[in-house]
Amino acid sequence: MKVASLFSGGKDSVFSIYIAKQWGWDITHLVSIYPKKKDSWMFHNLNIDQTEKIAQALDIYHIKKVTEGKKEEEMLDLKEILKDLDIDGIISGAIASEYQRTRIEKICHDLKIKSFTPLWHKNQTQIIKEQIKAGFKIMIVGVFAFGFDKNWLGKYIDNTCINDLILLAEKYKINVAGEGGEYETITLDGPIFKKKIIIDNFSIKWIRDSGFLTIEKSHLK
Repeated sequence: MKVASLFSGGKDSVFSIYIAKQWGWDITHLVSIYPKKKDSWMFHNLNIDQTEKIAQALDIYHIKKVTEGKKEEEMLDLKEILKDLDIDGIISGAIASEYQRTRIEKICHDLKIKSFTPLWHKNQTQIIKEQIKAGFKIMIVGVFAFGFDKNWLGKYIDNTCINDLILLAEKYKINVAGEGGEYETITLDGPIFKKKIIIDNFSIKWIRDSGFLTIEKSHLK
């Protein structure tokens, strides 16, 4: 099975690749859409420029395309890339978002390829525990929900962090895996990485009750 991966560099897109590789699938392309708008309905914007470096670390061919980020129209940019690829399907890291899943499936239907979502409707706490158990190094780079503070930015997800996320979920009803946009991550190392990402410099911006970490410089090791 030859597949491409819709790739943001976050924990769920990387973990979906990990699962597909365990199935013996050939991940031929990583496809990243760079939205100009920060509030794109479909695609991540935060640190999306790091996908090129993460793709090098994974040693998988990377394709990127800039989109205006307009609702619905941004999907046409994804379709434009996929139509020229020799693949059987595309995988994505969607867990619960019907908006994302149905739109990806519509494109795949039009192109006569398959859509695969290895994490779909899995227990979110179990997913994130499995990601850490597998050895992925995941950093939180954006927090956008009540209950988070500035101290979460730059935090690496470990078992203690997961317990804190569970407490926030119980108190504020967030999604433990951040599927509702409560937080965003970047994956810096793991069992399928040929090299790891080292962050040399970053900046943090905090506005009232949310904020984000921007990686300004990084290198492969």
